[in-house]
Amino acid sequence: MRTLGLLERVMQPHFARFGISASQWGVLRSLHRAEAEGLQGLRITDLSERLLIRPPSVTGVLDRLERDGLVTRDAATDDLRAKCVRLTVRGHRLVQQVLRVHGEQIDRVLAGLKPHDCGELGRLTAQLCIHLEGLLQPSTLESAEPRKKTEE
Repeated sequence: MRTLGLLERVMQPHFARFGISASQWGVLRSLHRAEAEGLQGLRITDLSERLLIRPPSVTGVLDRLERDGLVTRDAATDDLRAKCVRLTVRGHRLVQQVLRVHGEQIDRVLAGLKPHDCGELGRLTAQLCIHLEGLLQPSTLESAEPRKKTEE
């Protein structure tokens, strides 16, 4: 947790240079990746799942991004109750601007590790991610709940 906190402290000024927060970058980058996958936008619930945060938290970030003209929220074509979030032209420009220097920032962050260690970190992180996703499966969650003692 300490390492994650330190990483956030290092990355926050990087994103602040572009007038956004790390949370806002997460949304912008997720929308950008969705477009690369051929999607025309994402529903708020889909963004929530990709970012692993609750929909109300996504909505708060989207409010700021929409206010700044970086995203739009329109009714989904197949369900008028749902909102589809898309990058605006301004949002696209900002993502490209960040991506031009983002690799350098990641290199700076990882400079404390040898190249071999970076590969190992990636491998171990992916392995841990798979394990954690397995723990979130309904059957695993049920078995992890404390069992009630029955009185006989």
